[in-house]
Amino acid sequence: MVLALRALGVGPGDEVITVPFTFFATVEAIYLVGARPVLVDVEPDTFNLNPERLVAAITPRTKAVMPVHLFGRAAAMATIGAIADKYGLFVIEDCAQATGALYPHSLQKVGSGPHFGCFSFYPTKNLGACGDGGLITTADPDLAQRVRELREHGSPRRYHHTAVGYNSRLDALQAAILRIKLPHLDTWIGQRQAIARRYTALLAEVPGLILPAEGFGHTWNQYVVRIVGDRRDGVQAALQEQGIRTIVYYPVPIHFQAACADLGLGPGCFPIAEALTREVLALPMFPELTDGDLQTVATALRQIMQS
Repeated sequence: MVLALRALGVGPGDEVITVPFTFFATVEAIYLVGARPVLVDVEPDTFNLNPERLVAAITPRTKAVMPVHLFGRAAAMATIGAIADKYGLFVIEDCAQATGALYPHSLQKVGSGPHFGCFSFYPTKNLGACGDGGLITTADPDLAQRVRELREHGSPRRYHHTAVGYNSRLDALQAAILRIKLPHLDTWIGQRQAIARRYTALLAEVPGLILPAEGFGHTWNQYVVRIVGDRRDGVQAALQEQGIRTIVYYPVPIHFQAACADLGLGPGCFPIAEALTREVLALPMFPELTDGDLQTVATALRQIMQS
């Protein structure tokens, strides 16, 4: 994301619009190029940037918008893209959790936009390496060349440097592992989608439990439910006692982070994101889960929620 922002010339004095409910790396990249993040609340069902709130966040300093395709579900890119075009903004898609996902009502995959898509190969992702790594996509040859130079010390050819760049190349071992795994990605995504459908069937109509919306082209990097009220932490602890490990993505919204104190944003600024941080719980999700595993998780969760 830093490379993408740099390639687009985003820097000090610029603003980049993104969301308060995401992993910190999203806003971290904006800070690292000297720009200022501007936050827009998310939708309660998709957890993604609410396009209805996007226009109000645009100022003369806005240079880009960075939607996040959270948990494997694509943001409303048709609307976001149209707004970006109208106001002359770059679009950088945070695709870290959504490799292989489809735009809503489209056969195009995330990262197919005209500017940049940024993917993560962290081991927990649907397509993961055995270490850190990432990938950038773009439809613009000039931007692609700019990124290639920045990732290798700002060098268009050996020992000639036109910018201060980075040593940011994917190492050969990780690339080899990813090339072996890539042909299996669609199968793994299909297994995740089947698991998500099974979870949804097993957990239907549990009082106090809000299930994630299915969504077209969702790849289910995570299956994240909402525990209504103040029960989430207790439910998580009760599941852990039965040997069922769950994770909270994410317990602290971006505007509550100490590193973002300069934004001057406090409680109540983004009510949906703040509610999600109190309620979300990611259930076990990986392609090798058996139906017996799903039955165990669902039965335990249903019993805890009804107790």
